[in-house]
Amino acid sequence: MYFCGKVNFANLSCNKPILRNDFKNGAKLIKKLLIDCFSVKKAFIFALWKIKGWINLFFYYFCEQDLLPPMEKKRIVFIVNPISGTQNKQYILKLLPEVLNQSLFEWHVAETEYAGHATLLAKNYAAEHYDAIIAIGGDGTVNEVARSLVHTEATLGIIPCGSGNGLARHLHIPMDPRGAINVINRFAIQAVDYGKINDIPFFCTCGVGFDAFVSSKFATAGKRGLLSYLENTLREGLKYKPDTYDIEIEGETKRYKAFLIACANASQYGNNAFIAPQASMSDGLMDVTIMEPFTMMEAPQIAIQLFNKTLLQNSRIKTLRCKNLHIHREHTGVIHYDGDPTMAGCDIDVQLIEKGLNVIINTHQEDLPIVRMFSEFYEELANLGSDIRRRNIRRINAFNKEIIKHIKHQ
Repeated sequence: MYFCGKVNFANLSCNKPILRNDFKNGAKLIKKLLIDCFSVKKAFIFALWKIKGWINLFFYYFCEQDLLPPMEKKRIVFIVNPISGTQNKQYILKLLPEVLNQSLFEWHVAETEYAGHATLLAKNYAAEHYDAIIAIGGDGTVNEVARSLVHTEATLGIIPCGSGNGLARHLHIPMDPRGAINVINRFAIQAVDYGKINDIPFFCTCGVGFDAFVSSKFATAGKRGLLSYLENTLREGLKYKPDTYDIEIEGETKRYKAFLIACANASQYGNNAFIAPQASMSDGLMDVTIMEPFTMMEAPQIAIQLFNKTLLQNSRIKTLRCKNLHIHREHTGVIHYDGDPTMAGCDIDVQLIEKGLNVIINTHQEDLPIVRMFSEFYEELANLGSDIRRRNIRRINAFNKEIIKHIKHQ
């Protein structure tokens, strides 16, 4: 074989310098060939890299829109109760095309037609694998929608416009519809707990005693809003008689004479009335507040503490935390779930289910708590003033009609 030039095999043993030179020349030749091969490989790789760059540029400038997969929009539906709460629903519906992120959502509106219709609508949309079902209304509408979404992949959203908005306030959803829609745009989801009282789902609070009694009066009052609730509370509070209850938790029973017993998954009834200030919707426990009978002199202090989150400091308040409890009372009567009343027997079972509901939460709480509290308080005062003015106008109109009628008969 000829690798290193011409070699005289006859002189291999006697002419060592010639052999060394031949091998040295051969090594140089091999090195040069290898370098040339690597250069060709480098040139080939460089060419491929350039071709790839040209192809990318071509597709970027001419075919980008065709190659990029379109972003799949989330399917959401807004369920609205046209008659619940105190705000104008049409204003909220007009805001949706303006504020809702149209590039993220495929959406439409469904209106309820009768009590319980929101539950049926939400159940059907959850079965159709909608990403979120948004309740526009008060705590009653929110409860109707949410009960159909437990243990499903669908997510609950809230645009609050009720008379209390307890769950929305606990989740820091803005009372302003524009702010609530922006919370939906961010679409931050958290799994939260919910409860059952006699197998009826609740998401904020449930209970027996005075709060349930007032809920039944409020439901038949015909008028909504904070003013109506305060009227019923003050009027009925003077004549309500506390009851005696046996509360059983994990096999241990204690007897209490109580003005009310509230089982809280969230911290408040609504309107920032904090019946369980330390309650959490993600700790797997419900906070039970037992309010013992109190005198008329103590009532103002309890009312103030209810709204400034210091109720637990009152000596008339007893608290428990548990997952399940059984309540026995001497007489049948009313109970409430998220402010809606219903009749029940002497035995009441309450339980908490962990992380059974997905809900859209507010992750951008820009205002300080004290600023938010005063802002919401001012809003409530404004609504209260509007309500009073409307009632006075109705009374004045009625009075004027009576005068005109009287004059006509003269």
